Amino acid sequence: MVKSVLIVDDDPTQRRLLQAVIEKQGYKAETAESGEAALDRVASPGIDVMLLDLIMPGMDGMETLEALQRKQLDIPVIVLTASGGIETVVSAMRAGAVDFFVKPASPERIAVSIRNALKVQNLSGEVQRLSKKATNKLGFADMIAGAPAMKQVVRLGERAAQSDIPILITGESGVGKELVAGSIMAASKRAGGPFVAVNCGAIPENLVESTLFGHEKGSFTGAVGKHMGKFQEADGGTLFLDEIGELPLDMQVKLLRALQEGEVDPVGSKRPVKVNVRIISATNRDLAEQVAQGQFREDLFYRLNVFPIEVPSLKARKDDIPALVRHFIGRFNAQENKSILDAAPETHALLSSYDWPGNVRQLENAVFRAVVLSDGDYLKPEDFPQISGLSPDIASTPAAAESLASDVAGMAADQHGDLGPIEIMDEAGNLRSLEDIERDLIEFAIETYAGRMSEVARRLGVGRSTLYRKVREYQLDVDGVRAAG
Repeated sequence: MVKSVLIVDDDPTQRRLLQAVIEKQGYKAETAESGEAALDRVASPGIDVMLLDLIMPGMDGMETLEALQRKQLDIPVIVLTASGGIETVVSAMRAGAVDFFVKPASPERIAVSIRNALKVQNLSGEVQRLSKKATNKLGFADMIAGAPAMKQVVRLGERAAQSDIPILITGESGVGKELVAGSIMAASKRAGGPFVAVNCGAIPENLVESTLFGHEKGSFTGAVGKHMGKFQEADGGTLFLDEIGELPLDMQVKLLRALQEGEVDPVGSKRPVKVNVRIISATNRDLAEQVAQGQFREDLFYRLNVFPIEVPSLKARKDDIPALVRHFIGRFNAQENKSILDAAPETHALLSSYDWPGNVRQLENAVFRAVVLSDGDYLKPEDFPQISGLSPDIASTPAAAESLASDVAGMAADQHGDLGPIEIMDEAGNLRSLEDIERDLIEFAIETYAGRMSEVARRLGVGRSTLYRKVREYQLDVDGVRAAG
């Protein structure tokens, strides 16, 4: 989805000028003629950045900023002013603006300001996510769950959160079972308590008892100190037992006793320890089948499987893929100091058509790799070579993009001022700008190679993502050339 910019200005001429600049840069532009109209628009989702004029009749820019803060609308605001008085700027920044510019501003200045505002939005969103995660407040409202199958998961989770009923979350690896467990915790009365997650399949068999129930100093070789165990760590909160089907049979007996009695027996201890925990378990196995095969205790299965919740595979909730992709782009933009706007429409189509056997975890890692390697504004199919079959040109760097114009000049010099059909001198006999020469060279290469962009990129010595960005900047007609060819 293209990023949307809301232009708030009472001057229709200014609105049209800003709209033209913003749309040329690849953003979607919307307009509002007053602060009141702007607040009405941002009450609904879909606006990523606001350009706000400070001087307007009725509700002016400062009042609009204050209203945004009162409503806790997390939208980065860039203020526009006809004069750059320091007091005006300071007041706007204190009121929550992230940047300002004096009208009229150059397209380059506007582009930099919007890009920086989007970076601020990404960083703010990531900080909020990490803060919520650290305080066990990352809940159902933070989940991407627009697909019908996920809406059912949310409904069941919210219902289960109202009591301490044992929950068994099932689903394939990578679907987000721990995220669902954490959301249940955040919606429960235990939200202020600890959330302790244990991967039962990752604990060495000889350490399972000590890890879960704790041990006393000297109770076995290597026990140099007292250890509380995960049950005691989770006292007053929630214990999430992931991959519960991996638990050895002898430990299943002790787990059952802990659940029934509400107490644990640390290794080497002379007396049991009372614990008050809410148990949420998860597995990617068929526990009923394991019970039938004698690999899982039937009484423990019934104790855990009181309230089952099945999390669907990503293949069963493809409607959520575009939103997940944008969410991961924003997160990794913040982590990697990148400024990718979105995935291109053809990329979204590609990702939505793929079955994702590794589920959301695989999608997350694929987007992470694409964000790190991409040097364009939008993720392209070739940024996902394991899915598209296309090979990205990872040799392409911003330095390569910057050197394209100088390469053109060098080629022109090598030809003693005559580069085939590319003119380097204007009609007055003056040297043309590098930008004009670069545009003509790219257009000539596209026509020469009939719109075959891989060949054009190879001949020009730049990456495909860099080439496509230049094509957008110069508004060159690649499709028309291909049709004519």
